[in-house]
Amino acid sequence: MWKRTGKVLQIAATYMGTIVGAGFATGQEILQFFTRFGYWGTFTIALSTILFIWLGTKMMLLANEIRAKSYEDLNKALFGEKYGRLISHFMLVVLLGVTAVMLAGAGTIFYEHWNVSYQSGLLITVIACYFLLRKGMSAILMVNAIVVPVMLLFTVLIMINTFRSPGADKFMTLASDFSPWAAWASPFLYTAFNLSMAQAVLVPLGAEIRDKKTIIAGSWLGGIGVGFMLLSGHIALSVYMPGIRQFAIPMGGIASQLGHSVQFIYIFLIFAEIFTTLIADIYGLTLQLHERLKWARSLIVLIILAICYVASQIGFGTLLSTLYPLFGLISFGWLILIIRKRVTHT
Repeated sequence: MWKRTGKVLQIAATYMGTIVGAGFATGQEILQFFTRFGYWGTFTIALSTILFIWLGTKMMLLANEIRAKSYEDLNKALFGEKYGRLISHFMLVVLLGVTAVMLAGAGTIFYEHWNVSYQSGLLITVIACYFLLRKGMSAILMVNAIVVPVMLLFTVLIMINTFRSPGADKFMTLASDFSPWAAWASPFLYTAFNLSMAQAVLVPLGAEIRDKKTIIAGSWLGGIGVGFMLLSGHIALSVYMPGIRQFAIPMGGIASQLGHSVQFIYIFLIFAEIFTTLIADIYGLTLQLHERLKWARSLIVLIILAICYVASQIGFGTLLSTLYPLFGLISFGWLILIIRKRVTHT
């Protein structure tokens, strides 16, 4: 009983830690996909939560059924052998780009907030990634078991502060100039992009857990947790609309009102969310490359980290601005195929 409960909590924490990345910590993701649409954002977050519960569960159960060794196996099951391989190649490039940007972000936090040089910050992060990833999936589960409770604590603190503020109910009345069609398309795009990125770690996790009921319970709990954090961020940001839109890190302004200790938690949270995304992406890339090249996993991890370290010196802005719109379209097609794919729950 306790062992199963622990597994459920591990799945939920990993799901939440993988989906709720650095975009949540800055507040930009919530702002762009939900809050800018005014009171519609509350309803579209509810829809997004349902999609995360339903499709996250479905993805892990499907990975469990086909015993997927990596996300490429799932893409082949969805798109067929030829197109599944092409989609996986494209995802590899995008994940490398995202990983390089995440590493650069980690180095920036060391430099701007902890008085450690950018290069030292990069090296510390790279070394921590390498030694953690030698432990495989257990490392990802362990890191998320630490980070996610801190994320939830920060979310609760923000919620308490928001409900003490004047205009706490603004999320129910906030107007928007955007079309309702754009508002209702947003949760589908948000879910598609995040789940297709998260499959790098959620697919091997679903394949590794043998008990389907544990997968279902963990996915439900994780999906609800994601929805709770999205809604909390949306309610807090709504209070400061529209002025909050001018800030690069909107949640930073809100966190600064809660004192230095909460600000420290906030900075740690940004780094931790970058780090969880970093190790999840590297793990997914390692599994795909290991399946294809048959090299030792530790060597593949070193090569990926070396590539990302070099890329983080020059930045990946242009590459990502080209890849993200294209990846968004592919993600939406991926979402439709996941919806259509039948999966057994027994």
